[in-house]
Amino acid sequence: MYIKLFICITIYVYYANSRGFLIMIKKKDKEVKGELIFGINPIIELLKAKKRKLISIYTTKPTPQAFEEIQKLWPKYPVAIQYVAREVLDRMVGTTDHQSVVAWTHAFVYRKQFFDAKKHKFLVMIDGVQDPRNLGAILRSAHCTGVDGAIIIKRGGSPLTGVAIKSSAGLSEHLDIYVAQSAAAAIIDLKNAGYAVYLATFDGENAASCNYTSPLCMVIGGEGSGISKAILSSGIHVTLPQKTKDISYNASVAAGILLFLVSQHQGKL
Repeated sequence: MYIKLFICITIYVYYANSRGFLIMIKKKDKEVKGELIFGINPIIELLKAKKRKLISIYTTKPTPQAFEEIQKLWPKYPVAIQYVAREVLDRMVGTTDHQSVVAWTHAFVYRKQFFDAKKHKFLVMIDGVQDPRNLGAILRSAHCTGVDGAIIIKRGGSPLTGVAIKSSAGLSEHLDIYVAQSAAAAIIDLKNAGYAVYLATFDGENAASCNYTSPLCMVIGGEGSGISKAILSSGIHVTLPQKTKDISYNASVAAGILLFLVSQHQGKL
């Protein structure tokens, strides 16, 4: 899906697909990579976090009522506002779930160095979660439960798209996120850094009564396949109690419960 945007700077390259919307601009002979996010809360949290900048806002006229909440946090640097039809916003982000506000921002800033176990004692690793809405929901729970950082696995997992950011209610903007090439590579980094690794599986000890060791990383597996086979022997298996064995929690729901249990055990909540 290609979309032409009429803005006050030169568009260099733009490309959109089902995994998100990326734009490359050329401004004053410097290339800047940007992306589209959408929804009131994602934009509010981006402005609160101050980790990256807005470039343009696309909205309707009259503006949605909640737009006032964005204006309260309006940055001092210049941000262009473009007024377009709601149908244009639909095409820009590939969904109607944008609350009549779309933002063109600088790209998300990922962590370049791996985590320091002395400073970041509680991590979550998201292994093979393919639905961006589940990814976003896990990141939302991570922030709410005081997780110090998140690891996203590039191979076989969803990237942090606008849909994922919307599902996180924008709270992903406040998290330190590291992208690992594979689950196996991430485990090596975790072990070298001194983290205890806990794997959410169906055959482990009761997650509610487990005596968690800090610093630690809780690994959440994908919706269908669970945790990668290559790392199943790399940590302590923990399991959420449930009514019968032939049912299971949604990946993001399980993650929320597990992160809460660990956080409560560590006295963070």
